[in-house]
Amino acid sequence: MQKWEYATVPLLVHVTKAILDQWGQDGWELVQVVPSPTNPDNLVAYMKRPIA
Repeated sequence: MQKWEYATVPLLVHVTKAILDQWGQDGWELVQVVPSPTNPDNLVAYMKRPIA
């Protein structure tokens, strides 16, 4: 059975692509982007990658 690890990543609007590109280079897959629970003006990315 595949096992996964997860991460939550704060996204800065002016560098969102760079942040996601870097995490993607490290093997992370974007699952969802949602407003931050503490400040809806900020975004949070939920990421996952398989555990080897």
